[in-house]
Amino acid sequence: MFDTVLVANRGEIAVRVIRTLRSLGVRSVAVFSDADADARHVREADTAVRIGPAPAAESYLSADRLLEAAARTGAQAVHPGYGFLAENAGFARACEEAGLVFVGPSADAIALMGDKIRAKETVQAAGVPVVPGGRDPDLAEAARALGAPVLLKPSAGGGGKGMRLVRDMTVLEEEIAAARREARASFGDDTLLVERWVDRPRHIEIQVLADGHGNVVHLGERECSLQRRHQKIIEEAPSVLLDEATRASMGEAAVQAARSCGYRGAGTVEFIVPGGDPSSYYFMEMNTRLQVEHPVTELITGLDLVEWQLRVAAGERLAFAQEDVTLTGHAVEARICAEDPARGFLPSGGTVLLLDEPRGDGVRTDSGLSEGTEVGSLYDPMLSKVIAYGPDRATALRKLRAALAQTVTLGVQTNAGFLRRLLAHPAVVAGELDTGLVEREVDGLVPDGVPAEVYAAAALLRQAALAPAGGLGWTNPFAAADGWRLGGDRAWTPHHLQVPGHEPVTVRVRSTPDGATELLLPGADKPLRGSRGVPPRPGAAHRFGFLLDGVSHTFAAGPDGSWLGRDGDAWHVRDHDPVAASLTRSGHAGADSLTAPMPGTVTVVKVAVGDDVTAGQSLLVVEAMKMEHVISAPHAGTVAELDVAPGTTVAMDQVLAVIAPHAEEGVAR
Repeated sequence: MFDTVLVANRGEIAVRVIRTLRSLGVRSVAVFSDADADARHVREADTAVRIGPAPAAESYLSADRLLEAAARTGAQAVHPGYGFLAENAGFARACEEAGLVFVGPSADAIALMGDKIRAKETVQAAGVPVVPGGRDPDLAEAARALGAPVLLKPSAGGGGKGMRLVRDMTVLEEEIAAARREARASFGDDTLLVERWVDRPRHIEIQVLADGHGNVVHLGERECSLQRRHQKIIEEAPSVLLDEATRASMGEAAVQAARSCGYRGAGTVEFIVPGGDPSSYYFMEMNTRLQVEHPVTELITGLDLVEWQLRVAAGERLAFAQEDVTLTGHAVEARICAEDPARGFLPSGGTVLLLDEPRGDGVRTDSGLSEGTEVGSLYDPMLSKVIAYGPDRATALRKLRAALAQTVTLGVQTNAGFLRRLLAHPAVVAGELDTGLVEREVDGLVPDGVPAEVYAAAALLRQAALAPAGGLGWTNPFAAADGWRLGGDRAWTPHHLQVPGHEPVTVRVRSTPDGATELLLPGADKPLRGSRGVPPRPGAAHRFGFLLDGVSHTFAAGPDGSWLGRDGDAWHVRDHDPVAASLTRSGHAGADSLTAPMPGTVTVVKVAVGDDVTAGQSLLVVEAMKMEHVISAPHAGTVAELDVAPGTTVAMDQVLAVIAPHAEEGVAR
């Protein structure tokens, strides 16, 4: 076994690898850019090396800097985690040339299986069934020959980046161009392939493990059919779809695929499986690395996959054969991502103000977060993973729903509440899954509005912050913002509030003579009586509880009361200035301001000031967390203002451009 291993990654996977290194007594080396100097993976490693300034996502992808860091710290091996470097044959080869062990397969196996086109040809020759498709340079011709629907995929990478489902062949060329841009941004290679799309398919993958002595085993399957935009969001093991015969058949096919490229280490063979006929499965691709969802396999097999990656890389033989592998119980994983379901799942960002991650009693959280972590737009949106294990599927699902309800990540909008509701959907509970289920049901899983008690909590916190601090047991009644006055009823204190993506509201608060509180909520015809159960602590993150009309409510609250969280959901309740908003609207009378839907970088600008545009015309492209979002004209008009250029970094809701409607058309207001 190695004495020292450099972890060439960041975030939750770096923390995960460091945990196993610690258990093996192996010294861990973290790497960081200036933006991550105080990151959790840096603090948990035995030592750390600075590899670049901030912000510098490319620092983590620089082979020269990483190899220099390994040399400076005496590392004998490099673990790439998962992501770009884990499937980069050039980096694996560079490690070998530098005298370092790359914890993963050989460079040749990575190159072969990393090229999805060659991979399909190789496994097909080994007798593994593959999905019909085509490739560059005749991509468009192959797509038309297959007929709609087809799936465009980058040849050089996975994770849903650059994948496009095309059902309308009239927009094929535009979709190909967009897929190439995303593939180039994510993998540095815009080569594409196209495959026939199987409607209502299930995505099932087989975990394989191989040593350098010719031994290959599979560790059962993972069901990964719950996806959004071709990215997995919930994974479980085992799959309810497969019987023992199909599991054995698919497992053997995966083993043959691994043998066909001389594989070594942990890898995953992915299959598309028709839900109505699981015995008719097709090879999609092989991921030559550790998968994000590896914890569910660890929990049902009792094996530490990172440990076995390290043991195999150190030259050890597998200590077990296929007949020794048993699957016990059930495990389900949910990916917590920095995205806002209420705004179409656009990437989010910010500083983590309050963090509460569940652990224990069959629940595990793999995370790279800590309070104070800055979540930017340069990296993948996944922040952490919550995994639950039980003796059966129903228990595991129930535990995971409860764990997501306990998950708090204030300061950064996440999808935790959405995932909790998805896991309670009748089709998910019944195991009736397919890769299109989430997209079909998404509208019913995202609440239409903001619960009234959220606004009530925000108003109560603001009201408490207005209360003067008393001295010597006395409080000046004229300084208290409780509405008290000489004669007559107490006055209402208005709090103007707004949650991004929703209309502003006004909540009025006043004290009652008996020391309670009344709140007049938007749309209510009479005030509700409220009282605090847990007093708020302005200036610090905390738990905040209160009674509203006899019903108790408890929220996690950020330091200034603007962030509130409950049951996995979170709301950024900002103060709204009606006068300032009115002035802003009057400054662009008769025009529409186009704002950034997420923090990110402008990558494409297609218009200039003075250009005439049509309704729905694509004007700009904003990229964040390796995802593109097209900004279109809300109506026909003229570009009156253009405040950005390619390469401009923008904040959420920042004005990008202003479109003035044509005088003869006007715009209803």
